[in-house]
Amino acid sequence: MTKESAVKFAVIGCGHIGKRHAEMIWQNQESELVAVCDIRPREELGLDPKYKDIPIYSGLSELLNAKLDVDVISIATPNGLHAEQALACLNGGYHVVVEKPIGLKKTDAEKIIFTALHKNKHVFAVMQNRYSPPSEWIKELVDSGKLGRINMVQINCYWNRDERYYKPGNWHGDKNLDGGTLFTQFSHFIDIMYWLFGDVENIKGRMVDFNHHDSTDFEDSGILSFDFTDGGMGVLNFSTSCWGTNFESSLTVLGEKGTIKIGGQYMNEVEYCHVQDYEMPTLKASNPPNDYGPYKGSAANHVYIVQNVIDVLKGRATITTNALEGLKVVDIIERMYKAVNE
Repeated sequence: MTKESAVKFAVIGCGHIGKRHAEMIWQNQESELVAVCDIRPREELGLDPKYKDIPIYSGLSELLNAKLDVDVISIATPNGLHAEQALACLNGGYHVVVEKPIGLKKTDAEKIIFTALHKNKHVFAVMQNRYSPPSEWIKELVDSGKLGRINMVQINCYWNRDERYYKPGNWHGDKNLDGGTLFTQFSHFIDIMYWLFGDVENIKGRMVDFNHHDSTDFEDSGILSFDFTDGGMGVLNFSTSCWGTNFESSLTVLGEKGTIKIGGQYMNEVEYCHVQDYEMPTLKASNPPNDYGPYKGSAANHVYIVQNVIDVLKGRATITTNALEGLKVVDIIERMYKAVNE
């Protein structure tokens, strides 16, 4: 690939997230949207009219058999399909961008990593919250050692997901396609936790289904405690049972030399910073959250994901979230569920 050539993308899945991938690819001057893929017919997809000349394939096999001139395939389908489709794309000779989570089992994520190495292809795990200014700031602060020893970490994720989200016939709420609340709603924040503080052990907790007995196959709320392998202890409180709208996603860190809290509905605001011999800098504004009709999700930072893919393939950068980090998020969530169910 020459530095002057466009990176060519295809997108699998034309739901809210897939449309966002397509739009970010369309807007970037160094990328080209070559094709999209969805099992629904074009007239049901609600695609922007500007995509009228972009071919639509009705299945992944049809797309792969077309042997298109494509560098990267972005996977934005239901969670339970990610690993199988990533493996198919890698074996087809393409780099892949995989929406979170990269799989619902650690063993599936391991297969992705093995195949990517064997095929000499990149796997980009989508964890766009790392690009939020508060996330970039706290990463630098933690890595600098200015907080000293990390003693306690608390993550609170309190969102709303009701009948407007869990609609009959939709993949949301299906155990095999969704995976559970930690996979679909809150894996971004578990990724931030792992990115900042490393792996966890000694997981204990409890999960309950308060409001979703008729709409999901799994829990909607939980309390989890754990130790960090590098020292300190943590707790994750989560729920999708907030009435009406999302409430907060927050991270509080008690260090030896300071206390900080990132809060807001989407962990997008620095609410408190008191650190020894440290002056809080002015951060750039965070992007707004993704807007999916009555719902909002994590920060709308997919523009940075697409740019990172381009930069990596053109030799200008390293992957922001690689497949091994994507695997660790799956591994931690899998162990959290196991600890509760044992």
